[in-house]
Amino acid sequence: MISPAERGNAMSLIQEALKEGARLSPACATIGISLRTYQRWKAGNHSDRRKGAKKHIPRKLTAEERGEIRALCCDHEFKDENPYEIVITLLERGNYIASISSFYRVLKAEKLLNHRSNKKPGRKHAAPPEVIATGPNQVWCWDITWLPTEVKGIFLYAYLIIDVWDKSIVDWSVHETEEERHAKSLFEHALAEQGHPPVHIHSDNGNPMKGISLLSLLYDLGCKNSFSRPRVSNDNPYVESFFGTMKGSVKYPGRFAGITETRVWMAEFIDWYNIAHRHSGINFFTPRQMRTGQYRKKVEIRNRAMKEAWLKKPERWSRPVKQWSRTHTVYLNPSLETRQKIKCVA
Repeated sequence: MISPAERGNAMSLIQEALKEGARLSPACATIGISLRTYQRWKAGNHSDRRKGAKKHIPRKLTAEERGEIRALCCDHEFKDENPYEIVITLLERGNYIASISSFYRVLKAEKLLNHRSNKKPGRKHAAPPEVIATGPNQVWCWDITWLPTEVKGIFLYAYLIIDVWDKSIVDWSVHETEEERHAKSLFEHALAEQGHPPVHIHSDNGNPMKGISLLSLLYDLGCKNSFSRPRVSNDNPYVESFFGTMKGSVKYPGRFAGITETRVWMAEFIDWYNIAHRHSGINFFTPRQMRTGQYRKKVEIRNRAMKEAWLKKPERWSRPVKQWSRTHTVYLNPSLETRQKIKCVA
């Protein structure tokens, strides 16, 4: 910090330089201070505003107050209470020392914030990796949903695998229980039917999803795995979206009479979904058209029809005619950088 004597000496040198005809800015630079500093000193503001200089912060706790907070938190009366409880108790006694956040800052600085509950400490879960699909059988997602029966409290379980690229239902099954063996059987059938592709498989964190026999099967077949974070449904959006479409359909019965009737209904609905449903996420093609490649011909037909309409009456278009794309890339759990890139393109 600059002393008053040093400041006075600097001001005198600058004044002398100005009398000799020097300009103010070069004179300040020669002395080693900025023009703004000289102006503050001349106006009577002598505080040191340089980076790293000691400053007086009126709101800052004193060393005595920090010591008092530490002693209070370590006192026998408060040793098992958190800062919220301590501050409220002191307030009700008519005593205020500092805010709750200040208590936490002091304890953190003193390394006194430790997990002491019998419960496991909370953990931060990293987001699942970004996965890109540019064609069928590259990325699958799967999940299990409950289907209520006519008997209240009794449910059936629908196991379902969806391809994130073409949105088609790769395989499904309905069972009376939620077990790992049913999931393993489903994937054995699905992978064999598709020719054992080295697909990336994403799922939630449930026990059937992490069963050792299922994971061993997928590992032996060269499949990679990723899992959603606990209680984060957005990490597995494509399956959740399908369940929303299914249960929001006017065809959905609400409750099912039994497992046979449920399987019949699921088979009919999935056939409709794969073959006839025009999905907004794939430019209103059907999953079957995407999976078989028929969408390429449909793209040409759509674009040709749009061009012919424009040639007949171009005055109806105030902007370029829409062109449907033949390329289609899907990102599962895209990174922030990818999301920004997609937003810029859109």
